[in-house]
Amino acid sequence: MTAAPIPFSARHIGPSVNDVRAMLATIGVPSVETLISQAVPRSIRLDLPLNLPTPASEAEALAELSAMMVKNTVLKSFIGAGYHGVHVPPVIQRNMFENPAWYTAYTPYQAEISQGRLEMLFNFQTLVAELTGLPVASASLLDEATAVAEAVGIALRHHRDKRTKVALAGTPHPQTLDVVRTRAEPLGTEVDGETIDDNTAALLVSWPDTFGVYGDHKAAIEKACAAGALVVFIADPLALTLTDAPAKLGADIAVGPMQRFGVPMGFGGPHAAYCAVSD
Repeated sequence: MTAAPIPFSARHIGPSVNDVRAMLATIGVPSVETLISQAVPRSIRLDLPLNLPTPASEAEALAELSAMMVKNTVLKSFIGAGYHGVHVPPVIQRNMFENPAWYTAYTPYQAEISQGRLEMLFNFQTLVAELTGLPVASASLLDEATAVAEAVGIALRHHRDKRTKVALAGTPHPQTLDVVRTRAEPLGTEVDGETIDDNTAALLVSWPDTFGVYGDHKAAIEKACAAGALVVFIADPLALTLTDAPAKLGADIAVGPMQRFGVPMGFGGPHAAYCAVSD
């Protein structure tokens, strides 16, 4: 027991007074202010007091933030390009989005304490395999654009980097095409449109394309297969609940966004993407 109660912040935030004194003595500086003056040039320091409001309790802060939020005007977005307004079930929001245990950077490699997450990842991979018809699925990548770039990388490595062209069937989303071209340029790879020949490493099939069109790409897929190129489907996973699976249509690799399954747009992220391949 102490003579006076120690504030919560003093017990959990930063070093104690004795810790500070010991550290200052070790480096030979009399005070924290002196240390700051020696480390931070006066020319870039702000000597004015911070313009902060009066301290508030958690309840007061939440009430103030709520009053600010009700002033927001929620508009409809018609940009599209792979981003969709979705309904987030309350059970998902409360138990996953509002639970830091799900989005910590900690790698879940210890099965005895990560069984729930490992089971969820297995269920995710199973879902992707069933939707795409492809037997091998990863435990997710980043967004669609980077997933497509990874698929192109797989195709290039499959051909031992001896092929230098990527063909398109359908128009991908602009940001997807930009990322693929950015990734392809230092690898000496050309993303050149519909031309398919013996130098084509991959055919990217947009399913649907950025305009929402499900084109007839059967001839292009057959030509790509005849040329030995890998067929990569960029497929909307929600649409795959109704359309034929990419594997049935000739895909060697399938990638796509998972934002469709209840993840808010969040100004463009963070979203996951799926990736599945043939064996």
